[in-house]
Amino acid sequence: MKPIRLLQGFFTVGGWTLMSRVLGFVRDAMILAFLGTGPLYQAYVVAFRLPNMFRRFFAEGAFNMAFVPMFSKRLEAGDDSDGFASDAFAGLATVLIGLTVLAMATMPWLIFGLASGFAGQEEFALSVEFGRIAFPYILFISLAALLSGMLNASGRFAAAAAAPVLLNVLLIAALGGAAWLGGDVARALIWAIPVAGVAQFGLLWVATKRAGFTIRPRRPRLTPEMRRLIRVAIPAALAGGVVQVNLLVGQQVASYFDKAVGWLFAADRLYQLPLGVVGIAVGIVLLPDLSRRLQARDDDGARDALSRAAEIALALTIPSAVALVIIPFPLVSVLFERGAATVDDTAAIAVAVAIYGLGLPAFVLQKILQPVFFAREDTRRPFHYAVVSMVINACLAIGLAPVVGWIAPAIATTVAAWMMVALLRIGARSYGDVAKFDSRFRGRIWRMVAAALFMGLVLWWSKAGLSPFLGLPWWRALALAVLIGIGVVSYFGMAHLIGAIRLNELRGAFRRSS
Repeated sequence: MKPIRLLQGFFTVGGWTLMSRVLGFVRDAMILAFLGTGPLYQAYVVAFRLPNMFRRFFAEGAFNMAFVPMFSKRLEAGDDSDGFASDAFAGLATVLIGLTVLAMATMPWLIFGLASGFAGQEEFALSVEFGRIAFPYILFISLAALLSGMLNASGRFAAAAAAPVLLNVLLIAALGGAAWLGGDVARALIWAIPVAGVAQFGLLWVATKRAGFTIRPRRPRLTPEMRRLIRVAIPAALAGGVVQVNLLVGQQVASYFDKAVGWLFAADRLYQLPLGVVGIAVGIVLLPDLSRRLQARDDDGARDALSRAAEIALALTIPSAVALVIIPFPLVSVLFERGAATVDDTAAIAVAVAIYGLGLPAFVLQKILQPVFFAREDTRRPFHYAVVSMVINACLAIGLAPVVGWIAPAIATTVAAWMMVALLRIGARSYGDVAKFDSRFRGRIWRMVAAALFMGLVLWWSKAGLSPFLGLPWWRALALAVLIGIGVVSYFGMAHLIGAIRLNELRGAFRRSS
């Protein structure tokens, strides 16, 4: 994949991810408007996070990190990639079915492990009920993630990136339909989650068929290839488990503070927009590309791909981080403050958004640096680094809670993310020049930082001037749009002026991805 095609893949994934995240904001705004931040919302957050936590552990965070490089190399070499995928599909499906049955039977203990602060409260019984309804989502979405990995490895990114859009469309439809009919909005939302999983799996199954791949149903077999896949996947699964432990620790701490689980979840949704559009999109495109280049022994091409991925990702991430730190309150107010969501909720969520914003570049850099290891089927060292990050996260979240209260998990997450980046960067040096950023990247990165800081000053002054309108219910959305427009113009104008970004490069890649 040439650098321009890498950017095309990034824009394809990023465009669909942007649509998904925008619809996700619509969904979350509707949920907060209907449910507020009370018991039903808290239970929904825990129940929805449960299958997603296991999904990242078994599928995206672990299985696919091992599966995609191995599948990419077989696809490149013409070495029965369909047979390998069929065996992987059968094994993953078997594990997931067993996990689903076990989780349904032990749901009260799982909820206690996720949010022990709910014990004895209304939220606990609701979380158990909602968790049992939502958990089968993991079966379908994890198998869909495997299909996504196959498509991504072949350079077909659109269908896999579009699948989350389908999830949000169905959840929004369930919310709107239940409200219009006067039904139980919370339970309509929860029941829509497994239905969406089936729909996403169906979409990707059809897409893989049209791409020329064939998954044949077969009993699980422990072939030499599957043994190797398991050996590579286990450290990645442990690393994914460490990341989920970080989330678990944060949610456990938050569950002892009233409404904090919901506040942190809403803040997480906001910073996930640039993370999903930029970091995750680049990571999805970069991993199979690096795997193919290493298979072809194209070290120079691998270094160029890594540098261009980091360049485009940070060009968009750094200003996003500055914006989250400078204008979190207007963002949260416009997106979430309506119906049962109050100005107090806005103030709390905005504090968490600003703290997560400080860690946003670190979250994106992780997505860029991890493929350097995974493309070589090295999942052990990222696991070791993740353990260090987990210990730091747990110590800070638990240790700071008595001092700073419910915001401790956000602080811990941000600090741990930067530590993870430092460890990945140091560890990648062992791969030599292939894992180093080139001179073009090094020359542009500090100019990006300078342009983003300039934008931050402009936003600060502009926010003060627009503050009367940002406080008016009917004008705040327009005022925020003006504020964002000022930020975009000031950043890209300055970045182009000082040579941080060449706008013609972005325009060319965007046109080719359309």
